[in-house]
This record gives sequence, structure tokens and C-alpha cells, in this order.
Amino acid sequence: MSGRVRLLGISGSLRARSYNTALLHAARAVAPEGVALEIADIGEVPLFNDDLLPDPPGAVARLRAQVVAADGLLLAAPEYNGGVTGVLKNALDWLSVPPTASALRRKHVALVGASPGMLGTARAQTQLRAVLTLCGARVVAAPEVLVAHAHRRFDDDLALADEQARLLLGKLVGRLVREIRDSHPLVPS
Repeated sequence: MSGRVRLLGISGSLRARSYNTALLHAARAVAPEGVALEIADIGEVPLFNDDLLPDPPGAVARLRAQVVAADGLLLAAPEYNGGVTGVLKNALDWLSVPPTASALRRKHVALVGASPGMLGTARAQTQLRAVLTLCGARVVAAPEVLVAHAHRRFDDDLALADEQARLLLGKLVGRLVREIRDSHPLVPS
């Protein structure tokens, strides 16, 4: 690992004006010095199918390569019908196989989410924590970034306008970076 920390953001929403993708862009803006945050596009990842292993489709291979190259992941989890979106769970399913070579194993991961509802994305994030733990990921415990009433927290250009949410997001990204650096003691802070 070089001195620069490479994070990969993955949004569980494919919508063009997604609050969750906007949250990843806000995370890029509040990330500490020396942190690069790339945002993956999972729109072309096909439905998971074991028959396509061990030679997965190109979109899956690209996503896997991005995850492997990243020092940590920032997952933006929308909540649909009280749970994690199929598109995000599908991407994680592809990344977790084969279990002996999971791209998620020992990967540092932080969760964020935005929703128009009053609970933010608490239920989706709870489900994701369980999935990621089973996959052997190192999930950052706190702070939780659950942006409720998202339609009031972002401006018309989808910039995160809520200062408290920006502050909490900055703390979470900082914590993710510290945990990554702490696991690689030879990397300068």
C-alpha cells in the first residue's frame, strides 16, 4: 500500500439523480488529505449466476479488479421495502465468490445511506453489516451515517447541504481511513 489511501465507492442505486450516489460525491469532498475516492458503476453487472463462474462477465471482472485495487470500500445503501437493494446485494454476491478468493475478505468497509424516509437506511445497513461480516469484511462500526428525509438534506444540484450530515460523513470517512492505516503500520499517516 502506498501513502495514498484508495477508496472505492459503490452506490446501491442506479437512478441518475440518486441521493446515495450524491452521498458518495459528498464523501469525496470531505475525505481527508491523501485519500482518493473512485466511484464504481455497477449498472452493467448481470444477475448473479453460478454457471458463469469461474469466468465472470466483463462488468463483474472490472468491478472485482476495482475492489481488489482499493484499500477500502464505501457502500452507499438505499433502502427499498425495508431492506438492501437487489442491485447492491447482487454486486456483493459476485464479489464474494468463490469464498476462498472473496474480494471482500479482510476489506475495510464503511456504510452510508440516504432515504426520504424517517429512518434513513437503518434496516438496509443492518442487513449489509450481516452480509459483509459473513463475507469476512472489516466493517467500520461507527459513526452511522443514516441520512433521513434526504429530499431536505440535498440541494437541487444534489450537493449535500446539511452541515451536520457532512460533518458525520467526514468523521466516518476519517475513521475508515484510520482503520486502513492502522492495519498497515508502515504506511505514513
